[in-house]
Amino acid sequence: MSHRVRVNPIACEAHGMCAELLPERITLDEWGYPVIDDTPLAGAEVEHAIRAARACPTFALLVERDRDPARR
Repeated sequence: MSHRVRVNPIACEAHGMCAELLPERITLDEWGYPVIDDTPLAGAEVEHAIRAARACPTFALLVERDRDPARR
C-alpha cells in the first residue's frame, strides 16, 4: 500500500517547516507555500512524512494512503 503527502491549501499559512523536515518531497514557492512531489512515498519516507505532518503548526500537511491503486 502506498502513501502520498498532501497539503490543505486553506489551512496552510506558509510556515515552511514541512520543507525543512521533508526536503526530498517538498519545496517552497516564491511566497513560502509548499509545492508537493506527488509520487508515492517509499520506505522510510513514510515515517519522515508523518513526522513532518505532526510538526505542521496548522495541521495542513497530510499523509494519506492511496485508495486507488491505479493512480500514478
